[in-house]
Amino acid sequence: MNLIVRRLGLLFCLCGGLVAFPTANSEDSPDLFLPKVYEPGKVDVRGWLMSEKLDGVRAYWDGQQLLSRGGQIIHAPAWFLKGFPKFELDGELWTRRQDFENIVSIVRQQEPDNRWNQISYRVFDVPNQSGGLLERLAVLETYLKKQSLPQVKLIPQIPVETTDQVQETLDRLVEKGAEGLILRQASQPYVTGRTQTALKVKTYWDDECRVVGYTPGKGRFDGLVGSLVCDWQGQRIKLGSGLSAAERKNPPTLNTWVTFKYYGLTQKGKPRFPVFLRVRTDQGLQ
Repeated sequence: MNLIVRRLGLLFCLCGGLVAFPTANSEDSPDLFLPKVYEPGKVDVRGWLMSEKLDGVRAYWDGQQLLSRGGQIIHAPAWFLKGFPKFELDGELWTRRQDFENIVSIVRQQEPDNRWNQISYRVFDVPNQSGGLLERLAVLETYLKKQSLPQVKLIPQIPVETTDQVQETLDRLVEKGAEGLILRQASQPYVTGRTQTALKVKTYWDDECRVVGYTPGKGRFDGLVGSLVCDWQGQRIKLGSGLSAAERKNPPTLNTWVTFKYYGLTQKGKPRFPVFLRVRTDQGLQ
């Protein structure tokens, strides 16, 4: 184990490759809404609005610059931002389904390149405007009729008529490679923080946890990391499944936030069958 610790100490220096966005001033950090998990039967979502959950990079336009979820500046090209409104927008930098790694590699560049031609800004809310969700989105829709911004698109919002419609839509989109759905309570103002007025619907659950340690690998993983030990809501969980050989050799550093998926909770309230997905694309949220 000491050998592994010494090796990891060296690897952590080498894998400072966890490139972070440059940090914005703390007062510029966006106060965003964060969806909870949809549990059928617990919330009546009839009359809500649903949209596809895009697996891109969350981006908040504060009227002057794009900020990541954790408040880091996203260096989009000047041509991409030209004509953006003076009011705030909340959305996702996106290319297409199942293209997350490519999106991250483009968006995290401090010197933006021509790959930004692949990116569009898909807006799902217009904060600090009056009215419900559709009324707020209408503010941007009106703006886009006057200002040509082909890179800015509104994410379609579909009224929910029945609970069966949610599952049917989820199944249809997932079959096409989508990540899931987002349900929003249509009449609510823009509410920040983890809110019950916004719910994510997926074939599995996902969440984030903070790396606090490692277990040594055994067998074919001898000399490598066996699993990440993470702090999740005050509990210790281990993430071994999902780690690639490269990630076992160069694991996320301590205190890094990572995303994992799981399939419900055990009787003790721990994630069932947790699987490592990825390192958080920004590290400033927590």
